[in-house]
Amino acid sequence: MNRHFIFDAHLDLAMNAIEWNRDLTRPLDEIRLREMHLKDKNDRGKGTVCLPELRKGKVGLVVATQLSRVNAAGSALPGSSWNSPQQAWAMTQAQLAWYREMEALGEIVQIINLQQLDAHLQLWNDETIADDKKPVGYILSLEGADSLVDITYLHKAYAYGLRAAGPAHFAHGRYAPGTKMEGPLTPRGIELVKEMGKLGMILDVTHLTDEGFIQVMDLYDGPIWASHHNVRKIVPTQRQLTDEQIKLLIERGAVIGGMLDCWAMDNRFIDAVSDPWQLNIRLENLVDHWDHICQIAGNSSHVAFGTDLDGNFGTEQSPWDMNSIADLQKYHEILLRRGYKEEDVENIFHKNWIRFLREAWGNER
Repeated sequence: MNRHFIFDAHLDLAMNAIEWNRDLTRPLDEIRLREMHLKDKNDRGKGTVCLPELRKGKVGLVVATQLSRVNAAGSALPGSSWNSPQQAWAMTQAQLAWYREMEALGEIVQIINLQQLDAHLQLWNDETIADDKKPVGYILSLEGADSLVDITYLHKAYAYGLRAAGPAHFAHGRYAPGTKMEGPLTPRGIELVKEMGKLGMILDVTHLTDEGFIQVMDLYDGPIWASHHNVRKIVPTQRQLTDEQIKLLIERGAVIGGMLDCWAMDNRFIDAVSDPWQLNIRLENLVDHWDHICQIAGNSSHVAFGTDLDGNFGTEQSPWDMNSIADLQKYHEILLRRGYKEEDVENIFHKNWIRFLREAWGNER
């Protein structure tokens, strides 16, 4: 069976490289071995993503993040949390420096417009070049806007290639409250949304509260996506999308990236307690979420990959039948077995995200 090109719309590559100290140019087994003795994070020795595995799985295009929160007093959230906006901004610049170093090595290439997108897709369609010799394309996104010291920093980020951003992440945010919180955008967040519209950026609704989601849908007339979200009907937590939210996203032409965090796939899973194997959480569980969205849409045009793999978790919180991100190719057989057609597989693997970008970037500023 031929392998399809894959577009994954959410990977925290730079966070893993800088804060987890993972050399993502190295083989996955080597990365795991080097940190087996470390106990500072739950996912040590259990990572699933590196550049060789992306190429092995034909994951040739990703949305790669900058991620750096500002902590509220007394907060102790894991991963990229800082005590001031200036510190958070500095971390995003360290992450940017890593992306630039990977570009210099020829490991990755940044995509900021349709011309570059088309050239990259042509390269990955060239069968005379081995996949392991091709750079992975990346579109830069900011997950949570805390690190933008003020609105002028959005323009600085746009100048270095930032093309998507989500106002919220976890907990209280400077621009919007996020996962496990309630409430609308802050006044600063409303200003951010308006400024993103002037730049024609993609707004990511992921991690917004229910109030923030509705507010953004009303305020923003630019391109909107949900980079990594599952379905609240299946996993009834505030982090996932309601049917009404899904309908609104479909009406706006959005694509919803399915995520492979077991916590977002199966309501029985408890962070740092449950075992994916004992609960039999498999790759196929995600298809239940895709099915639900496809039934609402009446087609397969609004679901895709936004895996969030190695997003502060590893194999201990991923489907048990997945060893690395290269196993995304297993979805070809899974989807066909579930009654999807080859056309649907191509939509989910890459065509939906690419269509979205063509529409979003069609009138570039």
